[in-house]
Amino acid sequence: MLENLRQKLQASPFDFLLDQENWILVGNSIYTVILVLVCLRIIYDTRSTSKTLAYLLIAIFVPFLGMIIYFSFGINYKKRRIYTKKLIEDEVFMSELEQRVTAYSEKNLQTSSPEVKANKELIKLLLRDSFSPLTAGNKVKVLLNGEEKFPEVLEALKQAKHHIHIEYYIIDNDRIGNQIKDVLIQKAREGVQVKLIYDDYGSRSIRRRYVADLAAAGVEAHPFHRVHFWLLANRLNYRNHRKIIIIDAKTAFVGGLNIADRYTNNPAYKQTLYWRDTHLRIDGPGIYYLQYLFFCDWNFCSGQFLHPEEHYFIAEPVPDAHCRVQIAASGPDSPTSTILFSLLQSIYLAQEEVLITTPYFIPGESILNALCVAAMGGVSVKLLVPGIADSALVNAAAWSYYDDLLLAGVEIYLYQKGFMHAKTMVIDGNMSMVGTANMDNRSFELNFEVNAVVYDKEISQQLHNAFYRDLKDAKKIDPDEWRNRSKVKQLFEKLARLLSPLL
Repeated sequence: MLENLRQKLQASPFDFLLDQENWILVGNSIYTVILVLVCLRIIYDTRSTSKTLAYLLIAIFVPFLGMIIYFSFGINYKKRRIYTKKLIEDEVFMSELEQRVTAYSEKNLQTSSPEVKANKELIKLLLRDSFSPLTAGNKVKVLLNGEEKFPEVLEALKQAKHHIHIEYYIIDNDRIGNQIKDVLIQKAREGVQVKLIYDDYGSRSIRRRYVADLAAAGVEAHPFHRVHFWLLANRLNYRNHRKIIIIDAKTAFVGGLNIADRYTNNPAYKQTLYWRDTHLRIDGPGIYYLQYLFFCDWNFCSGQFLHPEEHYFIAEPVPDAHCRVQIAASGPDSPTSTILFSLLQSIYLAQEEVLITTPYFIPGESILNALCVAAMGGVSVKLLVPGIADSALVNAAAWSYYDDLLLAGVEIYLYQKGFMHAKTMVIDGNMSMVGTANMDNRSFELNFEVNAVVYDKEISQQLHNAFYRDLKDAKKIDPDEWRNRSKVKQLFEKLARLLSPLL
């Protein structure tokens, strides 16, 4: 094509300009050059083989739009241009704590029970990967659904004396959202330092009047990264999906529940769907790393530098409390996929049972293989996912993984009572995870996420019991029936799986 174009230009440049077919030839040649350059960029710049192939296919076979999709979704603009400053600040901050954190964690590991020591590989992974300390002397409370979470949060906020730090993906301007707002305003007027980070996309309903009311009362509120153009997908790709509350450096809340009426299951709010979710309250030194995360995110989005003064890290072990707690967190600014690694290590360590609850299950090959190996090795692996989905494409991509899991002996259950939004894992009844991360590429690479890892038999048993109660409202997939589903469905699932690295 390019040689043909060169010959025509040499023969008669003036006639060439008058020939419409030649302009088509020029356009095709320019497009071909651009496509080759984009494909080279994809190959050079994308680490994941599956993502590389997906972007190459869509760029080649979907003219123009495919390249737009890649430049919108495939390039981590923020990691390159924005989070560089945040990374430097994180490392300076972490260097001040590194030696003490390591010594403190090693001491807690040495004095732990055999059940905790059984997870030493996971503990050391999180310590080495992100210097997340293994903390002892924590009191942990499991909060199921908004009915248990919101009264607990409101009461704890009312008791604040020094500071309140809140970081959330979704805060709605509704009844629950305004109850939280009213308490924050009251505490700010009492002299309590109140700082709020909200995701500008997820919390778009509070951007104007709600935030203005907070600011007028002395609450400092900042979007994690302001979204100016809603149609630019690369702005929406790197969302702050964390849900963190820290009160007086002693109490913290973390888990899957956002702040909105629709998460309360209150008939008075006229919600149409039952919402099943799980959250944790942590009292004790387990809040340290959550506080650290808030500092880093605050320093990034506020334009300030909140110094790690001692009164922000004063949590003492709670008397007669024995929970060991560690935090796993990662995002586009992380040098490694900490949350993915922690999930993989947990599955590898399982000897008897793996219980997983997740609303979005597009695991990729690493998680898929780990679950299959565990099940084939005699570990009881159970997966609870929504039977009522909020995205047909995402659901189809998830279904495409079920064949391999069922063949390996994994039991898969579809929750029927409402929407299952909890993100939990229980391993062998002595270690559990509760947090914000789904089992998909978006949580592993594109969003800022946080999970609490609790090394405690009692908490694990509570989550174990909650899991089995949920199974009563779920339908178990029959492997034979699943394999006999229509060929049309199977084709749609396989096509959706091709796009799974992008979902």
